[in-house]
Amino acid sequence: MRNTAKLTTAVLAAGALTLGLSACGSDKGSSSPSDYSGPLVVAASPTPHAEILDFVKKNLAKKAGLDLEVKEFQDYIVPNTATEDGSVDANYFQNKPYLDDFNQKRGTHIVPVVTVHLEPLGLYSHKVKSADALKSGATVAVPNDAVNEARALKLLAANGLIGLKNDAGTEATPQAITKNPKNLKFKEVEAAQTARSLDDVDAAVVNGNYAISAGLKPAKDALVLESAKNSPYGNFLAVKKGNEKDPRVKKLAKLLTSPEVKKFIEDKYQGSVIPSF
Repeated sequence: MRNTAKLTTAVLAAGALTLGLSACGSDKGSSSPSDYSGPLVVAASPTPHAEILDFVKKNLAKKAGLDLEVKEFQDYIVPNTATEDGSVDANYFQNKPYLDDFNQKRGTHIVPVVTVHLEPLGLYSHKVKSADALKSGATVAVPNDAVNEARALKLLAANGLIGLKNDAGTEATPQAITKNPKNLKFKEVEAAQTARSLDDVDAAVVNGNYAISAGLKPAKDALVLESAKNSPYGNFLAVKKGNEKDPRVKKLAKLLTSPEVKKFIEDKYQGSVIPSF
């Protein structure tokens, strides 16, 4: 009896261990239908991404049979790491050059699903009314992540404030500047802090979502604004590779590119956010 009890205990323990390992395995990428039950949890920047998702949730999701949960994040790192480790199912906040750089540097496996909108990058100032009015030696805040810093420098170059090397790519830094007629100085800060730095610098290049969150209107307030024509910086819904076929993701992708969402973006953001579909 004692030996039987010991054997039974050992069998149960082994079974529990096997079950535990199976469960862990399913968490890391199983494509069984049960993985697709429950709400689709999407990480998003508050503005405009979460606002667009909230519109979908309140107006379109129920009819489409989609249970959608939106989690807001203020930074550009956690949404991807949370998608990679399965804490969330998808994210909506980034563009392709940023994602490519993130995947390469952090070993993540995030892939785009559908492009939804573009947020034009802009140069803003609390001290001057035009880019030409920037004085010699003025300090300009730029995002400190590789892709957005390069994007900021290209915006300034496109508007004649600086010159860049011909081969300046998606990771260009101030070292790529070849001409600087105003002797501009650059202050590298976290993207989320660029709008908040406007009282401390002469001007700042701010991502569209952070500009809107700060009460700025890119289409009206920007001294210079990024062109939407042929832009590689469209923001998209993204998932960990292998989850593109999740039926919940497919439903959301369809809703995010619907006529209703296009009208919502155009009406609410008045050119500060531009539909990409």
